[in-house]
Amino acid sequence: MSVSIPADAIRAEDPPPAENTAGQASSGTPDQPAAEKPAEQPAAPAPSFKNEIAPIFVGKCIACHGQQEPKGEYQLHNYESLMKGGASGSALVAGKPDDSEIVRLLESTDADERMPKEADALSAEQVALVRRWVAAGAPFDGPDPKAPLASMLPARVHADPPAAYPVAVPITALAFNPDGGVLAVGGYREITLWNPTDGALVSRIKNVAERVYALEYSPDGKLLAAATGLPGSLGEVRLYNPADGSLVRHLVSLADVACDVTFSPDGTKLAAAAADRSIRVFDVATGAEEVLIEDHADWVLGLAWSPDGTKLVSASRDKTSKVFDSKTGDAIITYSGHGEPVYAAAFSPDSTQVYSAGRDRKIHQWQATDAKALAQIGGYGLDVFGVLVQAGQIFSCSADMTARQHGLEQRNEVRVFSGHTDWVYALAYHDGTKRLATGSFDGEVRVWNVVDGALVVAFKAAPGTAAVAAAPAVAAPAEPAKP
Repeated sequence: MSVSIPADAIRAEDPPPAENTAGQASSGTPDQPAAEKPAEQPAAPAPSFKNEIAPIFVGKCIACHGQQEPKGEYQLHNYESLMKGGASGSALVAGKPDDSEIVRLLESTDADERMPKEADALSAEQVALVRRWVAAGAPFDGPDPKAPLASMLPARVHADPPAAYPVAVPITALAFNPDGGVLAVGGYREITLWNPTDGALVSRIKNVAERVYALEYSPDGKLLAAATGLPGSLGEVRLYNPADGSLVRHLVSLADVACDVTFSPDGTKLAAAAADRSIRVFDVATGAEEVLIEDHADWVLGLAWSPDGTKLVSASRDKTSKVFDSKTGDAIITYSGHGEPVYAAAFSPDSTQVYSAGRDRKIHQWQATDAKALAQIGGYGLDVFGVLVQAGQIFSCSADMTARQHGLEQRNEVRVFSGHTDWVYALAYHDGTKRLATGSFDGEVRVWNVVDGALVVAFKAAPGTAAVAAAPAVAAPAEPAKP
């Protein structure tokens, strides 16, 4: 197999000195000075692992060779695992690219064995870069060999969203600002801000990853946290200034999507959940990661603080909901009563109980100290995607195309909010204005008055489309409470 060596890595041999007639090396004459020795050409430096190699592996390899169920039992999620190898042994021999299986598979022209499989091959430049790095001894210049490769990547500058959407995108994230005058909505490569009274577009926040999975304003309204990403290749947790749309802080890059974000009650901490099964707690002022929890066996889909700020509750695809100490990350208790993936969880106002919901089409109420089941709320036709506990009420949304309001004490159904024509993925509530916002898979956002169940406004949250439909003067109320 031929190997091409970059021209700047080849150093010419020094020429022999010129000889005089006596056979001795000439030191020159007054009329003809001695030939000067050519300057040595420096060898090309080894490629940087964190800046050049890690981005290749994160973008092209981690989807199949990540921490969970890696193909061939070969993990590439951090440098340590990359060097360790998989089921068939070491895939990389430092200093010997021709003996390294990873190089052979990247360079292979056989479609059945070339890596990555069922995806575009690496460019010739990327393959050559990996070969050079291995030949140089596979040096590591990152902060920690055990750190996820994605965490080493510089913050990306994302492409702008389309000026006008050709189609609406699913609504997977909603958040009211503290005064209730603005509704933030997850868009395509952006966060859009809307007037929740008339459905008018207020502004657009750019430099956002392709998909937005969760949004939350800080208690003072000066920051907007976003959990974003692209499945199987990128996750990000970021803080934006909602006033001007600027990026305030990039907190972390991940190998898979960030699923949820939530501020502590005092606004000093931000917790984030992700598909890499992690929960992270950041200091908002400094951006420092203070707690890392890796207790779940699958994606962590939902996260909430206890009102007293001492605990976190999670919801996971591993069919459990767990309570953690927010300062230490220590697990306190696990609730396994769903028997199906859990999508959302929330604490009671006194922080002693949890309400969790998921694919089993129920909301479960249980003790936060011992996971003792207390009660269930049923009646949903399909999966329950979201649950909020605020102002003495339980709000929820479901794939059965409804949102629902229940009383907290008696768990009685107050009303069903009907009108969506697709799965309702997201909801947000603002107690000051008594408004509930719901978002569905078909891109529609609806804002409701929870006092009487009336529809305030409905619109497609897709900039550039004429799809705002304000409620009629006398709006049809949501379905009344069941007797």
